[in-house]
Amino acid sequence: MLVAWRYRKRKNSFIQSFDPRAWIIFYACFLFATLSFWDVRFLLPFFVIAIFTLITSGVKWHEMRRAFLFIVGFVFFFAFLTFLTGRGGSEVYKEEHLIWEFKGSFSILSWTPVLKVTVERAFFAISQLVRVTSIAVMTILIPYSLNPALYGITFKGIGLPDKFAYAMDLTMRFIPTFGRDFQLTMDAQRARGYELDKISGGLIQQVRKLGPVIVPVTIHAIIGSEDIIDAMDLRAFGVGARTWTDVLAYQFRDRLLIAFGVVILLVSIVVGFMGYGAFWVPEVLAKIFS
Repeated sequence: MLVAWRYRKRKNSFIQSFDPRAWIIFYACFLFATLSFWDVRFLLPFFVIAIFTLITSGVKWHEMRRAFLFIVGFVFFFAFLTFLTGRGGSEVYKEEHLIWEFKGSFSILSWTPVLKVTVERAFFAISQLVRVTSIAVMTILIPYSLNPALYGITFKGIGLPDKFAYAMDLTMRFIPTFGRDFQLTMDAQRARGYELDKISGGLIQQVRKLGPVIVPVTIHAIIGSEDIIDAMDLRAFGVGARTWTDVLAYQFRDRLLIAFGVVILLVSIVVGFMGYGAFWVPEVLAKIFS
């Protein structure tokens, strides 16, 4: 049986007060508009929108703690890595103003490690952090706020064909279903005396010892997918246009949200064509460290 993320109907939830189709369209506009800028001044309004949505979503901290900490930690790690190495920023800026430089007291194959802290690297890391965090926060909220029973009709309602709509439905259900099967298999193997906490050895040995967990989960996933395919074939899925049990209807606030998202996207595109929104460094700092 397919399962879904920890969705539940929440009172006074800003996201759930809208039609899911309207929210998906707004999210797509927000995503592409955010990706249009590298200037932290232009990215801050998107960050404010993301934080406002997070606060008013009604999703409790204990519900999304693991996912939130993992994604935000991932973002912080790569932003810090970019700050140290400067990789990625070289395509955005050409000149660097040095703040501090550290040279290692040792060398490896005639190579001496050097760490440069520049104004450009610092602001590029900040811009990257604000940009990716805004997108990540909006993305995390979708599976916790979108009713899984409406996945198919939602994607169908935004113009996707039936096959793609149902494929998106299955995709969004695959990860939590796979996680549930993995946890059940681990519990079953522990009940049989298999000590998963004491797995040691090299990488290949550890993978081999995890066989009693990986193999059953993989086989179950394949069998489950075949059952879904058989059920769809028996119902003549794909032969013609299908009907959906649930019906969605746009309200006035949904149209306002879509219009707001489209305006944000169009303004972002126009501003980008006018030459604004590129990577920005304060001139004061550039002059100080020039």
